[in-house]
Amino acid sequence: MAQPPLSSQIKKLEEELGVQLFERSSRGVQTTEAGELLLEEARRIFTLVEGTEGMVRRVGHGEAGRLTLGFVPSSSDELLPPILSNFGERYPDVDLLLREMRPDLIVQRLHEGQIDAGFLYLPLEDPSLEVECVSREPLVLALPAKHPLSSEERVDLTSLADEPFILPARYRRVPGLYGQVTTACRQAGFTPNAVQKDVWLMQTIVGLVAGGIGVALVPASVQNLRRRGVVYKTVRGLSPSVELGIVWRSDDRGAVLRSFLQVTRETPQNRDEDPSGTT
Repeated sequence: MAQPPLSSQIKKLEEELGVQLFERSSRGVQTTEAGELLLEEARRIFTLVEGTEGMVRRVGHGEAGRLTLGFVPSSSDELLPPILSNFGERYPDVDLLLREMRPDLIVQRLHEGQIDAGFLYLPLEDPSLEVECVSREPLVLALPAKHPLSSEERVDLTSLADEPFILPARYRRVPGLYGQVTTACRQAGFTPNAVQKDVWLMQTIVGLVAGGIGVALVPASVQNLRRRGVVYKTVRGLSPSVELGIVWRSDDRGAVLRSFLQVTRETPQNRDEDPSGTT
């Protein structure tokens, strides 16, 4: 800008503010105290504007923001840790809010818009939700350490027809793990004799098995709990498996959610592994 228009703009600004920004003399022009303050504040504002522009771009590209996730407790045994680690490394400016909850509440909170995505056991039938399998693993048999079958390397599912079973909780519209376990038993020709049912936490199921209350079919990743008094055995024959999936609203087009889904898909997971019996 040429000098005359610049001087004119400065005078107009001084008139609007009602203060003198520059002291003019034969020795030159110097800023007044008010002028120094204005310069400092202008620089701060420009820095804020530049920072805001950068933040807006990162949010638009799914690189910054906030994401709220619901998850069933057992998904943290093996599935969630590598996903969260990879996402945190790639997108450190995204705040992740994690909420442990039952699968039926995950579905409810998704519909209410209180969470952005959730991890739960499949199947799930809900036309308003997108469902994607993330991990598939075998169901293994959890036995009390003193059970007659504890010395077997593998156990036929049909041999459990008369055994007392500890069953996971059953939720309306979300058959999940309960549905997988009972379906496997029906395919083997029997209905499990439930001596304890509607148990939500895998830790509790394994604890009841250790106490000799009954046997249970649990996801292979539960072996990470390594509870004393429990042995895990591969189930021979039907090779039942269970799927953990991620669910989100079909109409959610959030950039941060897209970034999280991409990381979830790219994170390797164990699928259909054949675990050996462990204590």
